[in-house]
Amino acid sequence: MSPMRGSATITEEWRHLRLERAGGVTTVTLDRPDRLNALTFGAYADLRDLLAELAQDGRTRVLVLGGEGRGFCSGGDVDEIIGATLAMGVGELLDFNRMTGQVVRALRECPFPVIAAVHGVAAGAGAVLALASDFRVVERSARFAFLFTKVGLAGADMGAAYLLPRVVGLGHATRLLMLGEPVYAAEAERIGLVSELAEDGEAGRSAAALARRLADGPALAYRQTKALLTAELDMPLGAAVEMDAAAQALLMTSADYAEFHAAFTGKRPPKWEGR
Repeated sequence: MSPMRGSATITEEWRHLRLERAGGVTTVTLDRPDRLNALTFGAYADLRDLLAELAQDGRTRVLVLGGEGRGFCSGGDVDEIIGATLAMGVGELLDFNRMTGQVVRALRECPFPVIAAVHGVAAGAGAVLALASDFRVVERSARFAFLFTKVGLAGADMGAAYLLPRVVGLGHATRLLMLGEPVYAAEAERIGLVSELAEDGEAGRSAAALARRLADGPALAYRQTKALLTAELDMPLGAAVEMDAAAQALLMTSADYAEFHAAFTGKRPPKWEGR
């Protein structure tokens, strides 16, 4: 556990999510299958708070995000969120929208890879949760839909207009965010939205295999790679190569870097310690 945590205890049970831990892999499952895992105010808050805890407790090397039942996540609950927001004032609405953005920032800034295991539908906020993950393992029959304009809101929700063009390019992002039409797995893979295609019913298994590979690998190197990918999105080349140089110099003092050399010269697999 990080010495920077303070005195707060780690939350092991969450009201709106299902949490499992095994060998450095934390699996978080959205668990409202009767509502296609539609998000509520509480679910957003739990995701925000859970990601902050996981970033500090030091036990998570990889996070897998999935959904129970027929789909990954259908977005914000129409009754519990959209209906409720109609009665809110501007201040409350700003607080809510900032909270949803905090979830996306936490996914991008947490110090471990995040894998979205997508089956069925990933719509609205669900599509953005998958987008904000580092890897998207997607079943062949799955589909994404950025539905925000369909409900009269801007497609630039929860950072989608920042992230999506950087994943699929401005042209595809404009089409997906403006029209809100579904994009199925085959096309999503073609335009770069899918990291790995899985057979139907196998997204969870494929994501778990990828998570095991990552958890058994050089966690410190993965952590720094993710941080640099995020930090350098808006940097000029000169600043980026300087940041890379500083990061590599620090990592060259790590135990894992020395372990690679010892393993290579000893003709054995490295034993990564993540430090």
